[in-house]
Amino acid sequence: MGEEVEAQEFSRADRTRHREKVRRCLDVFARMLREEQFDTDDPMTGLEVELNLVDELGDPALKNAEALEAIADPDFQTELGQFNVEINVPPAKLREGGLTTFEHHLRRSLNDAEAKSAEVGAHMVMIGILPTLADGHMGPSSLSGNPRYRLLSEQILAARGEDINIAISGTERLVTTADSIVPEAACTSTQLHVQTSPDQFAAVWNASQVVSAIQLAVGANSPYLLGRELWRETRIPLFEQATDTRSDELKAQGVRPRVWFGERWITSVFDLFEENVRYFPALLPITDDEDPLATLEAGGVPKLSELRLHNGTIYRWNRPVYDIANGVPHLRVENRVLAAGPTVADTMANAAFYFGLVRALAESERPLWSQMSFSAAEENFHVAAQQGIEAQVYWPGVGQVRATELVLRRLLPLAHEGLAAWGAASAESDRLLGIIEQRCLSGVNGAEWFVRRMGKRSDLDRYDALRATLLDYREGMHTNEPVHTWT
Repeated sequence: MGEEVEAQEFSRADRTRHREKVRRCLDVFARMLREEQFDTDDPMTGLEVELNLVDELGDPALKNAEALEAIADPDFQTELGQFNVEINVPPAKLREGGLTTFEHHLRRSLNDAEAKSAEVGAHMVMIGILPTLADGHMGPSSLSGNPRYRLLSEQILAARGEDINIAISGTERLVTTADSIVPEAACTSTQLHVQTSPDQFAAVWNASQVVSAIQLAVGANSPYLLGRELWRETRIPLFEQATDTRSDELKAQGVRPRVWFGERWITSVFDLFEENVRYFPALLPITDDEDPLATLEAGGVPKLSELRLHNGTIYRWNRPVYDIANGVPHLRVENRVLAAGPTVADTMANAAFYFGLVRALAESERPLWSQMSFSAAEENFHVAAQQGIEAQVYWPGVGQVRATELVLRRLLPLAHEGLAAWGAASAESDRLLGIIEQRCLSGVNGAEWFVRRMGKRSDLDRYDALRATLLDYREGMHTNEPVHTWT
């Protein structure tokens, strides 16, 4: 979403031309699937982490342009808000020590970036929602300078026809409105990528949907927004509401939201791209000159730019990705469920758990999703986001069960099996999955730690307590000791 675009307005003719082009791209994509045009050998995995910037006191630092100039590393990019940056870690193969490679690269890059960005008064924090954000940070002036973000905000507000309503009821209640999509910028995530073949894509995506609730339960890290304690993973309802293009009337008509868990298990990656085209009007109807069919028939690889851009404005929690590397097209599942942090060690434990569990479930002889309804998976997802590590979920063959008990008894062994199938070293798997095990045994993840620490400061002004606790959190983050070990 950080790709540069020019600020512009779109005519009715632009939208008509774009719709026709997107449909041509979809037809070409279908043909590429039939003709097995994709790279399926020795699949890669990938990792992106979105970060928040704070000043010395723990308040948001609206300095991503200055920070990026100081960091001067192409792995770091802008994000939606001026208090955000993102790091893209180079893809790796798990059988070649990819988890350790990710961890070392991420730690080295973040340490270097922190040292440089600190010189301009911006410190990095890996947390799902910056707890010290206040109402004054939620306006259009907080958007990053990239024209694409302002254009996207304008298009979402225009499609909606009114300000965005945010209403979240958790431990406390928040009701507010926004005149831009800056509340979306409050949601920083870890994005995990799994490359897969067209034949295996549906199984990987379905498995990702099944496990997303468990990811949220054990990895929740966003308990506060605008001074209120809400869900343990408040990113989920906030993101769903902050990019909603529907008025109340359209919601009542059953129009689908752009932040979407989905509504069914799939049988092909084509199902997801076809739903994108069928259900969602374009937010950024930008059309290029490529004839994708001519490119394909000439032996080239079509960019399918319109289809990819459109896909980038539909925010599935597990998103399909069509991409090209070294002149060869491939498919990925982009898992967007988790918050960032609290530490690199915690982030990599979450990644190992996801990669291993999805591999094991996707290759299971009796798919788990054939034993549960899609609506049960979606309900698990929202229950886990609200309750975090205390959540109870439904699981086939078990019924209602605490997520931590399910992880300890059933899912960690599966994750070990999956990582072994990837070719990950057992020592690497044992260390990282051991963090998940101890998190479940202690009942402490990022959100739980933060709320408990806030409870010890109940005599302070709420924002003073949030600042002090965030500074404690930053100190723990820099130790790279997993959050369940923090005092």
